[in-house]
Amino acid sequence: MGPLDPELAELYWRWENEPRVRVGYGQQTPDSLEERKAAITIQLKNTMDSARFTVYDLSRGEPVPVGTTALMIDHRQRTAEFFIIIGEENRGRGIGTAATRHTLDYAFHVTNLRCVYLTVLAPNVAGIKAYEKAGFSHSGMRRQSGYWLGEPADEVLMDAIPADFPGISAVKQQVNESR
Repeated sequence: MGPLDPELAELYWRWENEPRVRVGYGQQTPDSLEERKAAITIQLKNTMDSARFTVYDLSRGEPVPVGTTALMIDHRQRTAEFFIIIGEENRGRGIGTAATRHTLDYAFHVTNLRCVYLTVLAPNVAGIKAYEKAGFSHSGMRRQSGYWLGEPADEVLMDAIPADFPGISAVKQQVNESR
């Protein structure tokens, strides 16, 4: 995991405009590359209410960018909404689950959030399984409030709290090792 990188704007744009991502987020129209570059400039300036990361695959020796995660933070409530995109060629390898765990680790042990939540369309079974594996639990449903491939779909509400965080915290390990 690393910070959002403006040099990767075209790669982010490509991932975000893949049809499966558009369907998964219920977005109807693609953004232009110019719009995405402008958005990254704004996102890099507005870091108070978000934490945005580039996901890297380290299994190939050299770090290779494969996706992004984001926390849209509500500091007053100490909560955040979670977003993730993994490029099509890197899905199904467990990278999304690992990136989600790392982002939750950051949320709970650096940002000190009380709850991280997300919304996922019910037909996105692979996404739901990955979120569950990373530590999210079902917290509700909004019936027929989204669309999947032109058909009405339920939105599954999921959340995670620090008590649910699975595994060892890499953040805690790093801080403890440096003492």
